[in-house]
Amino acid sequence: MPWMRHRLRETDVWAKVDAAGALVTDRDGRVDIVYKTAPDARVYRAGARNLVAVGGEPIEIELAPATPATPATASATNSDAIQVWTDGACTGNPGPAGLGVVIVDGKERRELSEFLGEGTNNIAELTAILRGLETIRAHAKDRPVVVYSDSAYSIGLLTQAWKAKANKDLVEELRALCREFADLRFVKVAGHAGIPLNERVDQLARDAITRGR
Repeated sequence: MPWMRHRLRETDVWAKVDAAGALVTDRDGRVDIVYKTAPDARVYRAGARNLVAVGGEPIEIELAPATPATPATASATNSDAIQVWTDGACTGNPGPAGLGVVIVDGKERRELSEFLGEGTNNIAELTAILRGLETIRAHAKDRPVVVYSDSAYSIGLLTQAWKAKANKDLVEELRALCREFADLRFVKVAGHAGIPLNERVDQLARDAITRGR
């Protein structure tokens, strides 16, 4: 099956297409994508509406056989860790934006859903992480904290020292906040892949947009 280069938010990806170069979607309108063309590339799912073709010819990617996917759960982390699940959404880009956060601390769970006004998807994703960490900062600086996000852009900025080309003040504020935590880890999860808490924060973000418009 061929793959063609597309733009997802502000990142180049390879999306699965048919012989005519059209996206191959499932019944929910999602498409297989990869971030690199190496055999060990991990396959993610993205909404076809969020993919923009950037030109070029389709290529064949020989992917290694996939291992069964296991949704991220609390058992994959330190049992004492606070889980912060985050997502941002935007209708249009830019357009009305919202964020969703679910904080899980043992048996306690807290949800945040906030309308952000006009913004971009990246602003919403970053602000969701910011808001989640702000919420727990008073009592979690010395505890393990795991942030779950489906935004490769956000995680790259916060873990790989990427140079921010936009939203510089927001990125610097978030980086400074991250430095306040003694044990902070980020986990990239696949968006719209049936992971319950990732689906929940997406819904919280979209509910915020609906309320605020």
